[in-house]
Amino acid sequence: MTIDELRNRIDELDEKLVELLTERAHCALEIGKLKHDLGLEVYQPDREAQVLHHVQSHGKHMGSPLGGDAIARVFERIIDEARRIERATAHGSDGRAVDVKGEER
Repeated sequence: MTIDELRNRIDELDEKLVELLTERAHCALEIGKLKHDLGLEVYQPDREAQVLHHVQSHGKHMGSPLGGDAIARVFERIIDEARRIERATAHGSDGRAVDVKGEER
């Protein structure tokens, strides 16, 4: 394959990644709502450790050229954003709901 063909393939994969990240973010929104309704904390370190272990194991199983530490760093960032989204679904300091951008609804 040529560089241009490979770059086009990367662009296609990036679009799929955005679609998957969007789907994951919608799940985080729902989890945030449920945590709020149940009075649970957004930050749950045991669950985050499970997620990191799972994705590292899956990467190893797939023979990914990304090592476990690299995969963990990517998913730590994804988890940070999911946590931000979960918090944004909770209520603002004055009790009004906020959207994921932090703006009042």
